[in-house]
Amino acid sequence: MASTSKKIMLKSSDGEAFEVDEAVAVQSQTIKHMIEDDCADNEIPLPNVTSKILSKVLEYCKKHVDAAAAAATDKEKGADEELKAWDADFVKVDQNTLFDLILVHSYVLHPHQPVTNKSLDLLNNKIWCLLRTTWISRACWI
Repeated sequence: MASTSKKIMLKSSDGEAFEVDEAVAVQSQTIKHMIEDDCADNEIPLPNVTSKILSKVLEYCKKHVDAAAAAATDKEKGADEELKAWDADFVKVDQNTLFDLILVHSYVLHPHQPVTNKSLDLLNNKIWCLLRTTWISRACWI
């Protein structure tokens, strides 16, 4: 079955364009508001997001949109656990990528919402551990 959903063009800070389904794009509150306010004519520029990080964010959003659609049609118990495992693997990235994902979370995904998603809670826990081991332990030796 062919997809008939509206496509949204997102442009990263390094000029790479990403065409995504609107359902995936509106996972971002920032993008959702731009679409609702008719600010998304041809493409939506994301000047603070590189193509590397935007592709990771879109991967995350697509996975969660697909999981929500699957959950609506199939009440499989293991699907929730599978998504949790996928989320845990998603945040297993190098420190620079992790910090970029944090910035994108605050800028693009949910700029005015507290983190409530379980996978983002996991990301925050990982962030705290990195901050503690990277900066706090260094500060104790200064």
